[in-house]
Amino acid sequence: MGARQLDLVFLWHMHQPDYRDRTNGAFVMPWTYLHALKDYTDMAAHLERHPRIRAVVNFVPVLLDQIDDYVAQFASGEFRDPLLRWLAAEDLDRLDAAERAQLLEGCFRCNHATMLAPFPRYKRLLELYESLAREGETALAYLSGAYLADLVVWYHLAWCGETVRRQEPLLAELMAKGEGFNAADRRNLLALIDRTLAGLAPRYRALQERGQIELSATPYSHPLAPLLLDFRAARESLPEAPLPLAAQYPGGRDRVRWHLDEAGRSHARRFGAPPAGMWPAEGAISSVFAPLAADAGCRWLASGENVLKNSLAAVQATAQPGAARRPWQLAETPGLTLFFRDDRLSDLIGFEYAKWHGRDAAAHFVAQLEAIAAEAANETPLVVVALDGENAWEYYPYNGHYFFEDLYGLLEKHPTIRTRTFAEVLADRATHPPAQLPHLTAGSWVFGTLSTWIGEPAKNHAWDLLCAAKQSYDQVIASGRLSAAEAAQAEALLAVCESSDWFWWFGDINPTDAVGSFDRLFRRNLANLYRALRLAPPPQLDAPISAGRAGSAEVAAGGTMRRAGEYPLRPD
Repeated sequence: MGARQLDLVFLWHMHQPDYRDRTNGAFVMPWTYLHALKDYTDMAAHLERHPRIRAVVNFVPVLLDQIDDYVAQFASGEFRDPLLRWLAAEDLDRLDAAERAQLLEGCFRCNHATMLAPFPRYKRLLELYESLAREGETALAYLSGAYLADLVVWYHLAWCGETVRRQEPLLAELMAKGEGFNAADRRNLLALIDRTLAGLAPRYRALQERGQIELSATPYSHPLAPLLLDFRAARESLPEAPLPLAAQYPGGRDRVRWHLDEAGRSHARRFGAPPAGMWPAEGAISSVFAPLAADAGCRWLASGENVLKNSLAAVQATAQPGAARRPWQLAETPGLTLFFRDDRLSDLIGFEYAKWHGRDAAAHFVAQLEAIAAEAANETPLVVVALDGENAWEYYPYNGHYFFEDLYGLLEKHPTIRTRTFAEVLADRATHPPAQLPHLTAGSWVFGTLSTWIGEPAKNHAWDLLCAAKQSYDQVIASGRLSAAEAAQAEALLAVCESSDWFWWFGDINPTDAVGSFDRLFRRNLANLYRALRLAPPPQLDAPISAGRAGSAEVAAGGTMRRAGEYPLRPD
C-alpha cells in the first residue's frame, strides 16, 4: 500500500490596525508600511519563486487602505508619517529638539538580533547613541544631521524584505556605501519604497489570477464580531467571565453587517470580486456571526481548533484526534463551511522554527505532515496552518528567506502532500466531505475563548467607553444634524474604534510600552469620534484605561508583534 495523500492549506493573514489620526491623517505608528516593505513583499516573492505552491492570503481591508494612503503620500510628496518625512528631508540639521528625540528613539525599533546586529555600520550607530545617551541630553546634541541621515537610511535598509534586498541594486549600493548618505541617496530609497508599496496589491492579484492563491478577507476594520453581537458570547467557553457594565454593544448586528459588506466592496475593488471566505478577526466566530457571514456571501470561515473542541464538548461529543483535519458544516447554516487550524503546526512556524536552521525546520515540518498522513484511516487528512503573514519573520534569520526556500521547495517536490486553497477543497467534496457540527461554541484562535478581548477590568472598561461613544453616535446620526460628509467621517472613526486590536493590548499580559501606545491611540480615536459628532469628549478619556501602567511612546518591535515565548503570537 502506497503512502497516503495529505492536503495542506496555508492561510497567511496580513493585518495591521489603523495607525492614523483620522482627524489630520497623520500616522502615529509606522508599522503598516514597514511590514509592507519587509514582509508582504517577501511573502509574495516566496510564492512567485515557487509557482506550484498553493496558499490562501487573507488581507484586512483597513490594512490595504493604509497602504493606498502611503502610495498617495508618495504621489503628492506630502508625507504624514514622520519616518518618511525625515527620510525625505533635505537637511536633518534643521529638525527641532522634539523631532530629533523622536527620530533617535524610533530608528532603533526592530529586532536587534536579526535586523541590526548583522549590519556593522547600523550597529555602530547604536553604540554611538548609547555611549552618548549615558551622558544625558546635552551629549546627544552632538549628533549631527549627518548621523541622523545615516540612521534613518539604515533603519529603512533593515526593514527591507530579503527578496527586495537581493533584487534591487540600489540597496546593495547603499549598504556597501554604509555611511555618509546624502539627499540623493535618500530620494532614491524613497522611490524604491514607493514602487514596492504601489506594486503589492497588483502582485497578489496576479498570483490569484494565475490560480496559485486564493485571496480572502476579514470584516473591514478587524472587529471582534461575536462580542459586537453579544457580550455573553464570552461565557459560552468561560461561564464565569466578568462582562462590561453595558448590557450589549448598541446596534451590534447592523455594525457587523456593515463591516462584512464594506470588506466585500473593498476586496472587489482591489481584486476583482468579493471574497469567497474569511478569516474573521482573531478567528473569532459564533453561532450568531456565522449566518451573517453566509448572508454576506461567505462560503467558508476559518478559526482555531480549540473552538471545534469546545463546540463538540458542549454536546457531549468527544473530539477525536484529528477532528480538525476535515471541513465542518453547521446544520442551521448549510451553505457555510468551517475550517480549523492545526494549532501545533501553526505555532511551530510562529514560535519555534525561528530558532532552527531553515533546512532542519522545513524537514521537520514535512515530517510532521508525513506522520499525520501515515496515521490517517480511510480519509485524506486536511491540515490547515494559519498564522500571521508578517509578525514572526523578523525573528528568523534573513526574514525567513531560507526557511521558506526550503519549505516550499520540499513541498513542491513531495509526492503525496498537496498544498491547496479552501476554494479547491470546497470543490473537491469527494475527497473532503464536510462533517456536521451540531453546535458552535463562540471562541477564537487563542485558547478557543474570547478572554483575550474581554473579561479583565481594563478590557471591560474599554468596551464600556466604546458603548457610550456608540450611543452618542446613534443619537447624533438620528438627529440628522450632521452633513453627509460629516456623517461619513464619523462612521469611519467608529469603524476604527471597533477594531479588536485595542482590546487585545489591555491587560497585564502585554508589555507596558505596547499597552501605553495602544491605550493612547484608542482614547484618541474615541475623542476624535466625539469631536466628529460635534460633542465634547468625556473626561474619562483623559485617564489611561490600564491604570498604573505608564507606557512609552511606541511599540518596541513593530505593529502587533508578540515575542515568542513571552505571550501568544497572533496569527493575524
